[in-house]
Amino acid sequence: MAKLTSRERLMCAMRGGMPDRVPVAPDMSNMIPCKLTGKPFWDIYYYNNPPLWEAYLNAARTYGIDGWFTYGQLDYKYPINVDERCEIISKTKEKIVVRNTYETPKGELSKVTVYPWDNPPTIIEKLIKNFKDDFSKFIYLMQAPVDYDDETLIQQKKALGEDGIMCINVPAPGFHTLVDYFDGGLEALTYALYDYPDMFNELIDLFHKRSVKECEMALDAGTDSILTGGSGSITLSSPELWYKFSLPTIKKVTRMCREAGVISGIHSCGLEMYMVEVCAKETELDYINPLEIPPMGDCTLKTAREKAGDRLCLMGNLNTTEIMLYGTPNRVKLESLRALLDAGQKGAFVLSTGDQCGRDTPEENLLAMVNTAEEFGKYPLDVVSIEKEIKRLEEELHNIGQ
Repeated sequence: MAKLTSRERLMCAMRGGMPDRVPVAPDMSNMIPCKLTGKPFWDIYYYNNPPLWEAYLNAARTYGIDGWFTYGQLDYKYPINVDERCEIISKTKEKIVVRNTYETPKGELSKVTVYPWDNPPTIIEKLIKNFKDDFSKFIYLMQAPVDYDDETLIQQKKALGEDGIMCINVPAPGFHTLVDYFDGGLEALTYALYDYPDMFNELIDLFHKRSVKECEMALDAGTDSILTGGSGSITLSSPELWYKFSLPTIKKVTRMCREAGVISGIHSCGLEMYMVEVCAKETELDYINPLEIPPMGDCTLKTAREKAGDRLCLMGNLNTTEIMLYGTPNRVKLESLRALLDAGQKGAFVLSTGDQCGRDTPEENLLAMVNTAEEFGKYPLDVVSIEKEIKRLEEELHNIGQ
């Protein structure tokens, strides 16, 4: 097979096919790109200089990975405008603290975010302080869009070219998405569910309708992929709550994608094996990641492949701390080879990592993933050579105590 572009390679694998070689797309969507700019992280996250998506493109090209571009942006327009004020509360050498205030027809909501100089931002005061009192205000932030501006998306498509797959995020409702709005975190969110079930269900319904409309507009604007689900979908709630609150939206979104001929994917760090089984049986999902191993998650690629069969493309799952951050290039190579055998022999596989490679991940380890795929990941896989190399590396690492 002729050499494919990164975009073609990822799209082929995510549709269940067997490209020229196994794609390589470690999850480095935030910290590594920011560090590579050499700027304070608040320049990227707060001042948008450069935008995070530009920093990611530079990092992807620097390390030669197949770009998993998850920043596709449409600027939605809503039936009722909500004005936003932004003010810097304090600024030191270590951090910037910012307050955002939203003026709704029913009153104001505000949040406070800390932007460290060397890490991603953290919300320390969230919008919903009292669910009963703030619900009538918050619903204005859950409006379904009525139109969109695709100026930024067009710019992103041009910049990305064939270096990766364009994804637009359409999240599914659930604890994993709503926790970012509730001051008091999961505890406050849980009380809201059980103290005010009717309002909570109305919030889920509003979220669902918004996501469906966003999906409709993203498909209209033209994208390679819709990314749904959300980080910690089950870890932050339970299989039962995910099934009740998130799965209906995932079913709808994946059906819309299949009918439009667009790839659908789920990213959900943490516990995920239950999602693999359910999505393979009950949705029209194309791919799922990051399939983290214990203790971060509950997945191994071999078991995930057994559960998913040939229904899903699997994307994962090298451990981001023990292997990517603290391991050696040979250890990364060993785990990459094992991943090829466990999940990639028949295609429908993207060699990746668990959730979010750490800021100080050695570049040699990122390059080791790419080099391994280029040497051993060409289809059809040479299983004998891979097994021989695995054995050699196991003996070598054992002898040096790794």
